[in-house]
Amino acid sequence: MSVRTELRGQVLIVTLDRPEARNALNTEMREALLDVWNEYRDSDTARVAVLTGAGDQSFCAGADLKEMGDYYRSMTPVERRENGERTPGLGALTRNFDPRKPVIAAINGPCLAGGLELALACDIRIAAKHAVFGLPEVKRGILPGAGGTQRLPRALPLGVALEMILTGAPIDAEAALRWGLVSRITELNNLLTEALRVAELIAANGPLAVRAARDAVYQGRHLDLDEALRLEQFHAEPLRVSEDAQEGVQAFVEKRTPVFHGR
Repeated sequence: MSVRTELRGQVLIVTLDRPEARNALNTEMREALLDVWNEYRDSDTARVAVLTGAGDQSFCAGADLKEMGDYYRSMTPVERRENGERTPGLGALTRNFDPRKPVIAAINGPCLAGGLELALACDIRIAAKHAVFGLPEVKRGILPGAGGTQRLPRALPLGVALEMILTGAPIDAEAALRWGLVSRITELNNLLTEALRVAELIAANGPLAVRAARDAVYQGRHLDLDEALRLEQFHAEPLRVSEDAQEGVQAFVEKRTPVFHGR
């Protein structure tokens, strides 16, 4: 199987395991990932996921170009557009699906084209120092069609994003950190450890609170402030009467680590 999963405590590790093809996503992998993300969404145990690639040559090269050629030849543009509106996007994450839980991208190498679009669909990005980031599609006469033109300008200053999109030129990990595309960089041999450290910090928190806070961020980021503040209270109020909130307060009073059950 070219997608491996491992549950470590409350963290699900998802590894794209096709290093000989730079972890490019073929049909088998896309179908496997759809199952993985659905199971993750519905799991009561897994609270955070870490997505990474095998090897050190690529995080993910996006869609398998050999299969993509067959796909484009098999449908008209209208049929492809209609199919895209109905189905999950690249890696089953870039459109039409929300796991409602955090996904951390542990970027183990070059992160280009669809690979960057997949990473952009994750909530937090941590990268190895040798990683580079880019959307070279215009060099091939196409555009980044798995969210690149929409998510990159939301993640970076508009001018920086436009330069990357319109020139197709990549940036290195230091620049990605400077512009906020990734939250931290580390040596490759420490990458998974660092991603798991962050994941475990998240997993230790109240799962209802993590989900509600994540929802509030994404739902409110394009509202005006007054509307966004009302939205925040919409998410905050139910938490205040939850069992997890009572446990959090009680654990603080008793000076112990809280044990949350998602209730």
